[in-house]
Amino acid sequence: MIIRLSCAGLLLISPCLLGRAAFAQDVPGIEICTVEKTMERRTSCLQSNIDFQQKTIAKITADYQQRTDAAKAQIEALKATIASLQKTVDDLKSAQAKQGEDLKKKADAPAKDVAPAAK
Repeated sequence: MIIRLSCAGLLLISPCLLGRAAFAQDVPGIEICTVEKTMERRTSCLQSNIDFQQKTIAKITADYQQRTDAAKAQIEALKATIASLQKTVDDLKSAQAKQGEDLKKKADAPAKDVAPAAK
């Protein structure tokens, strides 16, 4: 009876122990290398730290380069939009000026025609 309970308990506990073993994997990151006693292990630890830092720097550099490229593309698109809007404003100003001149000519023309007829 005791053997059966201990076997059942071991079956219930073993997944928990295996789960902890899965979490004990070596996760890349900065480690404290001064606790290593042998020179080979310290060297390996330091090299691992260097590799991690180089990969992190490369990843961050690529991310910032991508962001910079996206920002440059957006700036160019905004410049094109501004140029288009400036052209539209200039066209509207010239059309408004032309319309103003046409209205002034029409206003002056009937006044000249009406004035001689009144004499």
